[in-house]
Amino acid sequence: MRIGIDISGGDFAPEANLDGAILALRELPSHVRLVLIGDEPVINAGLSSRNVDINSVDIVHAPDVITFHDHPTRAIPKKPQSSIAVGFELLSKGDIDVFASTGNTGAMLVGSMYKLNTVPGIIRPCITSTLPAIDGSKTILLDVGSNADCKADVLYQFAVLGSLYSKHVHGVKEPRVALLNIGEEDSKGNLLTLAAYKLMSESDEICFTGNLEGRDLFMGKADVIVCDGFTGNVVLKEAEGIYTLMRKRGIRDEYFDRFNYENYGGTPILGVKGNVIIGHGISNDIAVKNMILHSFEVSQSGLANKINEAFN
Repeated sequence: MRIGIDISGGDFAPEANLDGAILALRELPSHVRLVLIGDEPVINAGLSSRNVDINSVDIVHAPDVITFHDHPTRAIPKKPQSSIAVGFELLSKGDIDVFASTGNTGAMLVGSMYKLNTVPGIIRPCITSTLPAIDGSKTILLDVGSNADCKADVLYQFAVLGSLYSKHVHGVKEPRVALLNIGEEDSKGNLLTLAAYKLMSESDEICFTGNLEGRDLFMGKADVIVCDGFTGNVVLKEAEGIYTLMRKRGIRDEYFDRFNYENYGGTPILGVKGNVIIGHGISNDIAVKNMILHSFEVSQSGLANKINEAFN
């Protein structure tokens, strides 16, 4: 297996990405090869200063950088020698099995759709976040920002995609799927959630458990929680805000420590023809390491192929 890593993306690149890659090397199986994508002289100098054998990894030269200020739809064609553009080129050719980056999220989404294409039948690819449940389990929330406006059939597909992710990567045999809403009753909600509820309740593709209110997000009542990207992003940022507030107040708690984004590192883009992992832009070395380890899990599970099979 070959895991491609964008060394130039993120707020703390290249140092955090190099350090994270080195940490991941110590935990990955011996058959896994890391492919570091970025400015080759910078990567070589970074590895040398850290006393890391250059032959322990592969390096692909990509001197340009897509920054967070670049327009997502124009960035890749404008900067074909950027680490993100080169990473997608390698992935599309099969030279790497998975591509991970903490760089420009919009460019990663655009590159996934136009360099790899969406799985036939998928209306809109999406991204997820992992919420820590109080019972120790993990709950997948989707979408969390890539699709601010959705229709009912899109939410239904999110339910299927989230269920496949939970099953094949998190190992949940029959994932429980819930719809985030303002009440548990099937008559509650807006036009979108009412229509989505009907589609999900009539489906035999998922194990739909009904509506779930915001107060139960972290109670472990569902393995997959579905919502539009606008709502999901608000939920995600609120969870991050609570964790940050507790840290600033000097409050440490074993459960709330699981809100730390470093623990999860990255999330796959679901619904595209390839394994693509997006990490947090402010990722440090621990977060990058965990992003790479999750990239290994996603690639090993064959998630992209499983989704393609399910929709075809």
